[in-house]
Amino acid sequence: MSEKAPLHNYRLNTSTDPESKDEAANSRPKHAGDRGGRRFASKSDRKLGVVFGVVIPTLLSMFSVVVFLRIGFIVGQAGLYQTFTMFFVAYIIITMTVFSICAISTNGALDAGGAYYMISRALGPEFGGSIGIMFFFANVCGSALYILGLVEAIMSAFGVPEASESVAVFGASHRVLPSGYWWSLLYGTALLLICFFVCLIGAHIYAKAIFVIFVIVTTALASIFGSFFAVDPRMVMLPDSSFMNASAQITANYTGLRVHTLEGNLWASYTVDYTTGTMMSFATVFAVMFNGCTGIMAGSNMSGDLKNPSFSIPRGTLAAVFTTFVTYNMLSLLAASSCERAILQRDYSFLGAINVWPPLVTVGIYSSAMSAAMSNLIGASRVLYALSKDDLFGGVLALARKTSRSGNPWASVLASWLLVQVVLFAGKLNTIAGIVTIFFLLVYATVNLACLALEWASAPNFRPSFRCFTWHTCSLGILGCLVMMFLINAIYAFASIAFMLLLLMLIHYLGPISNWGYISQALIFHQVRKYLLMLDVRKDHVKFWRPQVLLMVANPRSCVGLITFTNDLKKSGLYVLGHVKLGLLDERPSDPLQSCYDSWLSLVDHLNVKAFVNLTLADSVRHGVQHLLFITGFGGMRPNTLVLGFYDDCPPQDHLQEKVILPPDHSLDAVCPNKDPGEPPFAFFPNVRDTDKPKDIKEEEYVSIINDAIKMGKNVTLARYFSHFKREEVLGLGKKTKTHQGTAGPFVDIWPLNLLQPDIRGYVDVCSLFLLQLACVLHETRAWSQARLRLFLCVEAGGSLRDEEEAKLRRMLKELRMSAQVQTVDWDQVVALHWLRRGTEKDEGRGEKMDDGRYEAFPGNAAQLTNEYIHAVNDLVRSHGAPPPAVRFLYLPHPPADKSRYGAYLRQVDLLSQDLGPTLLIHGVTPVITTDL
Repeated sequence: MSEKAPLHNYRLNTSTDPESKDEAANSRPKHAGDRGGRRFASKSDRKLGVVFGVVIPTLLSMFSVVVFLRIGFIVGQAGLYQTFTMFFVAYIIITMTVFSICAISTNGALDAGGAYYMISRALGPEFGGSIGIMFFFANVCGSALYILGLVEAIMSAFGVPEASESVAVFGASHRVLPSGYWWSLLYGTALLLICFFVCLIGAHIYAKAIFVIFVIVTTALASIFGSFFAVDPRMVMLPDSSFMNASAQITANYTGLRVHTLEGNLWASYTVDYTTGTMMSFATVFAVMFNGCTGIMAGSNMSGDLKNPSFSIPRGTLAAVFTTFVTYNMLSLLAASSCERAILQRDYSFLGAINVWPPLVTVGIYSSAMSAAMSNLIGASRVLYALSKDDLFGGVLALARKTSRSGNPWASVLASWLLVQVVLFAGKLNTIAGIVTIFFLLVYATVNLACLALEWASAPNFRPSFRCFTWHTCSLGILGCLVMMFLINAIYAFASIAFMLLLLMLIHYLGPISNWGYISQALIFHQVRKYLLMLDVRKDHVKFWRPQVLLMVANPRSCVGLITFTNDLKKSGLYVLGHVKLGLLDERPSDPLQSCYDSWLSLVDHLNVKAFVNLTLADSVRHGVQHLLFITGFGGMRPNTLVLGFYDDCPPQDHLQEKVILPPDHSLDAVCPNKDPGEPPFAFFPNVRDTDKPKDIKEEEYVSIINDAIKMGKNVTLARYFSHFKREEVLGLGKKTKTHQGTAGPFVDIWPLNLLQPDIRGYVDVCSLFLLQLACVLHETRAWSQARLRLFLCVEAGGSLRDEEEAKLRRMLKELRMSAQVQTVDWDQVVALHWLRRGTEKDEGRGEKMDDGRYEAFPGNAAQLTNEYIHAVNDLVRSHGAPPPAVRFLYLPHPPADKSRYGAYLRQVDLLSQDLGPTLLIHGVTPVITTDL
């Protein structure tokens, strides 16, 4: 039995009671594509075991006609030594793939679809869907290929000979079938109808038919092995060939088992193929031989019809592979020990000529070809049914989901039969025979890739009961399959990979979202964890600083503009949307936030922002922000900048529905389910707050949040009027509209001076440099690359240091590699309003002294900052904003140490930024700029 796994991923049948097993099977959650339809086969409908369901189909699929028609060709061209080498290399590749199949099939319950089901559930719908389509077409074309090959074999024995043809195995009296294209099509259609009716009735009839064919093929093989010992030496007539010269011998000897015959066939002797005129080589002979080694997925294709796929597939596939390996090598040894090289090179059907009863070999050839065609047809129908049930292609495959009462997918069988019939009209499949094999090899490579990804992801639930595999075997299988693809035909290999990638992209962008689990997520988690551990905060350097932003969102409906703007401001850094829900966990039966993450993530997806989401439950907003600042991020990826919406009386506006249009099952207005049926459900994204309702936070608590963040070493940014910010209009995105600046980009205004402390001069403190850095970061993003920075230098008119300060500022911008227009602003009259009395002491103007000896930025004479002065500063900023900028960057003073002054502080900041349009008030506490290399 397989190891235990989550119930939403696997169906567990650990009980020995049949009723409990049936109940477990019926209670299994449906896939994303099930759409409530019936399952492929209930537990009672699955009737095939190891032998009939896996061993026999895989044996017949791998033997096909190669064992009868190509063994002599391989030994005659490559010699016995190279033949053994070829089989060894080929079976190493095949065995590595079989190991991967066994590992995946024993890691959980399998449904219909075989390789498609394994790949899609391991690698996701993109890989699974693209490989499933290719696997389906490969089976369809493979079925047609075997049907046409069988028709050609029948016509060579029973068809009316042309004037240039020689008599075949049974003599001229048996060649009675009319020949020609339409006759061949008729024979092929009749043979295909037999396969169709067998597959249409159901898997149990298919298994019985395959068993009859298996008995015939086994009897033919037994006669071949016995003939090597029972038949006396004889002379064999070689078939005529237009590619051989006139002096070529027309007879060769069958010597029986002789040492000298074996010695003559040990080494390679590559010649021209008598049927095609092509010069043979190791690569071409290896490609022909490898075509006969494919077919290992025949048993896993029947996964939906097996009683216990996890038990049957590993044992049956390994048994079949081992049996064919021994059979091929024994036949090669016997052929090399008994036949002259001329027989092996120039007579594909020599096994009939040396058999105790030649017709038995012919019957074996026909039977193996028929079984291979039937196996490919039923395999194609099962893959098509699995694809339709998963609904990866919308309603295109809807009809293929129909099944009979017993669970047989008759619609898929019918569709597969029709496609094979269409391919039969081509008459010859030489042009696609190579790409069919390459499609199968690509499927094998992807199965190995799926197992490798599961192994590398180190997921705890990947615990297959089959343990004879490692990442080395998976990698060797992938490499071997890819090498064989390009060895057989490099052009077809490139074309098949390109076709797979095209299908992958189509399904990725147009297909539905599945709930199977994505291996990419497990691999990303594995790698991210490894690199996060390598991201050492002790190695941080100012040269590589980037903004890592925590944006606090009260209600997304009124914060769309700020969310999208902050996404531009992060500069490839960490971006987290934080939200505090008021309440206590003690008062609730369960965590109310877990079920609401999907709505937040849908918001992130549809606003197209690269952000994480972090929600918390706290008794106050302040405590919630503290929680998020403490715990958000990992290692060196932690927020260094807190962004808050501004505390004012502006009525919030709902912009979310204008930005986001979601399908009904992903509505942002969806009500989060509440685990307690006694409580009414609550809407996760409620309507915006009415202006007559009180806020969840008071003035003192708001300023305390700012102060807390600064104490924790976080930079703080207050964003105001971003409810009016329209990113598409400002940047001229989407429609071909002009911004209010004309065809040029928008302006970004920067005021690096602390306007609430006019007696402190200078632009080179940490806060000012941080403000300049954020503006520069915004300008470097692609969307804002056309924006123009305007830096305003406040000076005293006629002052002696005016020119010197301007030159110094330009010099600093040049050293910091910042491009900005410097504009000087005379503000003598504004500064004059600041002083109510000339006798104020300088130290009093510098502010209150902190514990570490620094003076806080907020002035100690707060009472002397009159509303008249702040209004004058606000008018000054607005008057120098022509044309109006898209956003303004202002200096945010440090909050006062005295909590009683928090209200005055907030009112002064409110007056300073009033009616300025989208504005960022920034207080930086960390150095972010360096001039060093």
